[in-house]
Amino acid sequence: MAEMSQIASSDLSGLPVTPADIHAAAEVIRGAVVETPCSYSRTLSNICGCDLWLKFENLQFTSSFKERGALNRLTALAPEERARGVVAMSAGNHAQGVAYHARRLGIPATIVMPVGTPMVKVENTRHHGAEVVVTGATLEEAAAFARSHGEARGMIFVHPYDDPRVIAGQGTVGLEMLKAVPELDTLVVPIGGGGLISGIAIAAKSLKPSLRILGVEAWLYPSMYNAVHGGNLPARGDTLAEGIAVKSPGRITTEIVRSLVDDIALVNEAELERAVATLISIEKTVVEGAGAAGLAAIMSDPTRFAGEKVGLVLSGGNIDTRLIASVLTRELAREGRLTQLSLDIPDRPGQLAAVAALLAEAGANIIEVSHQRTFSDLPAKATLLQLVIETRDSAHLDEVMAKLSASGLSARCT
Repeated sequence: MAEMSQIASSDLSGLPVTPADIHAAAEVIRGAVVETPCSYSRTLSNICGCDLWLKFENLQFTSSFKERGALNRLTALAPEERARGVVAMSAGNHAQGVAYHARRLGIPATIVMPVGTPMVKVENTRHHGAEVVVTGATLEEAAAFARSHGEARGMIFVHPYDDPRVIAGQGTVGLEMLKAVPELDTLVVPIGGGGLISGIAIAAKSLKPSLRILGVEAWLYPSMYNAVHGGNLPARGDTLAEGIAVKSPGRITTEIVRSLVDDIALVNEAELERAVATLISIEKTVVEGAGAAGLAAIMSDPTRFAGEKVGLVLSGGNIDTRLIASVLTRELAREGRLTQLSLDIPDRPGQLAAVAALLAEAGANIIEVSHQRTFSDLPAKATLLQLVIETRDSAHLDEVMAKLSASGLSARCT
């Protein structure tokens, strides 16, 4: 957990977005955007040692909060601007929000998405009727292309976060959370460019100045943390939380975060994966890496939230099914429920059956078998047996390893 360099204030004067802007946005989007549930999670509360409410923004039609800000911005366009069309850059969720509501409003839309954007987000954006251009290694490169592309065609650029109307639209999440649970002590919100946390902070502090606001970024992309602290932690690499993989936060959003946000937590990839898997297994809800960042922060440092009433924003649920499978399998491995073993055994009939019998007696289930004679540095009369086994937990795995060792077999986890 990383602490901010100053204590956040509750002074909302002079900020580029006002509480009135957010209340106005709530009226604009009413009926066109889902007022998602903000529900108490008994099991996660017990695990985390706090009273935890989840705001299910992954249940929006486009599976993300982003359509709130997109709709508020698009609605403000003059008829002449609507006719010219809009252009946006996004790693996926803003893209879908703009595409969906632009089609509803009869506005032509072009979306620029960086290379590496999950295919589910690219295809969903096309499905909503937008022209999609995939280019640029980063969001920043995609943004530069989007601006030049839009200027050449007279299109209106719809920024994903550094726009007062977009920020006001995202702030409606905060209004809904405090309407549902006025007694909240802390809100935990993912940070990418900062639009969501900026809007929520203004809305929440206007209703309850004592409320603590905690932002969460991936360790691989600590851009807002750097901006607030004047730090230079590197921002690079592939993260599960590609929705908040932003190298440069917004100018407007940075000003708001400096003023109103109390803490910023940085979470690593294993913590993000654990949070995604936990939400699937306990809440039976699919959340992308960015959307699970808040839970990752709470689970990695539960003492910071002990005894508090905490609101957590599940900001989006657009995640590739193959990636879900990988995350769940890796989490099983971390829990000791799925393990790869290597054993050196004599190359004689019956040896594989003997190992299988021992594992069956120990209650382990064999998932995969590889019997390698050729590509090994073992003696010619030996063979390398590689197994993937399923056990109940790490304690059960220890029992299995002990049984193999007691039988004279040299087994190692690989």
